[in-house]
Amino acid sequence: MLIADEVQSGAGRTGTLFAMEQMGVAPDLTTFAKSIAGGFPLAGVTGRAEVMDAVAPGGLGGTYAGNPIACVAALEVLKVFEQENLLQKANDLGQKLKDGLLAIAEKHPEIGDVRGLGAMIAIELFEDGDHSKPDAKLTAEIVARARDKGLILLSCGPYYNVLRILVPLTIEDAQIRQGLEIISQCFAEAKQ
Repeated sequence: MLIADEVQSGAGRTGTLFAMEQMGVAPDLTTFAKSIAGGFPLAGVTGRAEVMDAVAPGGLGGTYAGNPIACVAALEVLKVFEQENLLQKANDLGQKLKDGLLAIAEKHPEIGDVRGLGAMIAIELFEDGDHSKPDAKLTAEIVARARDKGLILLSCGPYYNVLRILVPLTIEDAQIRQGLEIISQCFAEAKQ
């Protein structure tokens, strides 16, 4: 059984409604929440009928299940996705971010990888660009320096050497440029 956890990657962030659409496989179950209802508490699961129907009625539930206002909010979110072409915007944002981050990476060999789908981007850091040496210390330093400059970055990964960038799909180009400038400054300062 393949279960796609789309709680963070769903709702268009990756340039498709669900990230799994880009993987060439169809999950048996897909979970989603958070931005699907524009901030209202809602979570859901969809799946193949034989999997969904295997549970007795009332056998599944959750704290976010069935709130009518949140369901209406989710329907409105889906309308906005279509009206404002947000899936394409996620892809455009992601490309702008990746282009900017790759330009920064050219000056900083400690950036070993810039990857992502749509507007869900990761920057992986290594000591002196050596991919066998994940650099959690530098990652934490970049997060702290960025925070001090007003930019919130998150670290993640099994070695805590990955910077996560999850911009809202409503971000403006000027904010992207400002964020990239802050990231560039943080790497330059960390080298000193």
